[in-house]
Amino acid sequence: MIIIEPHIHMYSRTTDDYTAMYRAGIRACVEPSFWLGTNRRYAGTFWDYFRLILDFEPTRAERYGVDHFACVAVNPKEAEDLALANEVIEGLEPYLDHPRCVAIGEIGFNLITRHEEVVFQRQLEIAKARNMLILIHTPHDTPTVSKRMGVERILAILRELNYDEGRIILDHNTENTMDLARKRPVWAGLTVYPYSKLNPARVGDILKKWGIERTLVNSSADWGVSDPTSLPKTAEQLRSIGYSEAQIRQLLFENPMAFYRQEKRFEPRLDLPYQDPAQYQR
Repeated sequence: MIIIEPHIHMYSRTTDDYTAMYRAGIRACVEPSFWLGTNRRYAGTFWDYFRLILDFEPTRAERYGVDHFACVAVNPKEAEDLALANEVIEGLEPYLDHPRCVAIGEIGFNLITRHEEVVFQRQLEIAKARNMLILIHTPHDTPTVSKRMGVERILAILRELNYDEGRIILDHNTENTMDLARKRPVWAGLTVYPYSKLNPARVGDILKKWGIERTLVNSSADWGVSDPTSLPKTAEQLRSIGYSEAQIRQLLFENPMAFYRQEKRFEPRLDLPYQDPAQYQR
């Protein structure tokens, strides 16, 4: 079965990960902009990063039979330096015009602060003005932050934006937020990521309750404890609890295709050949 990975951070993965993804059936992926582990200090470092995920990463992925696309944005974890965030946003246009850019994202909340909200709303307005797809990050539940509260605030802001919510992914949902996501026509993202998000069994339970329509499952794999082949493993879990091959195909291929193909640039090449890495040895 062919799988499309709708949210993964290949900047932090190795070529062995691309090999594993290809062997497991993943033929296309989307890489949203994210925090690199430490806050950047200059606008130019953001712009260099955007160039990397838009130019270099698709070339690297293609060697391993995976068609790579990206989303560009200031991630909420770097919104507190408002002057810097605004400078980066002022320079986004060339990257949003790039043929490999299919959405603005990740944007949203991390700690649900005022600065995060300013940066979030400004990028939402850009997406609306440019008729772009939007990928929204919802905050983690912590002792001081409520994911549900963050989702409620995000949805309130989206109501004020008055934009086609069928062009928006509300990502990283859990059992505690799916009821909110299902009240609106946004696409609900479920992330299979140990410890801070979901595992395949929890995804299966959520899907049994809320269905697979307007739902995207992703790995969000990055430099943390994560697995770029978590979607094929989720498929095995779903088979074990009675999901049909047609349902699994809808969830892991047809749904991400339907969402991202609202952007005309997203035309994934699903028959790219896997090229033996030995040919690149000198």
